[in-house]
This record gives sequence, structure tokens and C-alpha cells, in this order.
Amino acid sequence: MPDAVSGTSGAALAHTAPTTAVDRKDQMGKDVFLKLLVAQMRYQDPSKPVDSSQMMSQTATFTQVEKLEQLATQNASLLALQRSTSAGALVGRTVTYTSATGASVSGVATSVRLGTDTSEAVVMVGKVEVPLGRVTEIAQTPPATGTSTTAS
Repeated sequence: MPDAVSGTSGAALAHTAPTTAVDRKDQMGKDVFLKLLVAQMRYQDPSKPVDSSQMMSQTATFTQVEKLEQLATQNASLLALQRSTSAGALVGRTVTYTSATGASVSGVATSVRLGTDTSEAVVMVGKVEVPLGRVTEIAQTPPATGTSTTAS
């Protein structure tokens, strides 16, 4: 059956790991900004030096660009940590996931391999590695028969 979004069948769907980097061609990065600033200073008219307030404004803008880049990197790391923590809570629970063939499969999560900034966490369901993004349902695993769940 074709996927409603892409028009491809479930068997043809490939899983790609999430990324934290965004490359936008319509925005200049801090390196381009610094090169423009240096070029402006190099080719300024010596008889009309740059106003000191303009220089301070440009320096402050460059510092802001650099700090925003650091903040974006820290946010990506925090998101990866949050995903890893969430993945760890799946151990011992029954998870339902979409297999590579598009079928819905259930099983008990036995372990989790934590992700990084560039790779997604993987849940082990039996001997099957399931990317966290393929998990569609999480349920409490019922207790084994023959054990008591009442407190003394």
C-alpha cells in the first residue's frame, strides 16, 4: 500500500537518522561575516577612518553570531541527551514499531544503545535493532504469571 505522504510503498521506505546541522545557503555564517569585516577595515579610506561606534557595533554583532552558534550546538547536544534518556525508559516495556517491510511488530525492549548528536538511539527488541524513530507505541509489560503484585 503506498504511503500517503511520499506515494511509495512501505517496503521502499528507508530510515535516515535525524540531523542537528542546518545548512542554509541564504544566510551568511560567522566566517563570511568576519571576512567581510576584515575586508571593510582593509579597504577603508584612510582620510575617513571608521567611526568607533560603528566598530563597536560590528564587533558586538560578530560576538552575537558566535554565541548564537555555540547556543545552537549546545541545544543539539541537549536534545540528543533528552532522546537518550527517553530511550532508556523503554527497557522492560512492550514496544510496537514499524518494521522495514511496513508491518507493525511488538516485543519487549531488552536494551537500548544510546544515540549521539549525529546518530539516533536504537532499541533492542529481542535480537532486532529498532531505531527510536520507528517506535509507534509503548505499553507497560504485564507481570509474569505466578508472581504476586500486592504489597505486604
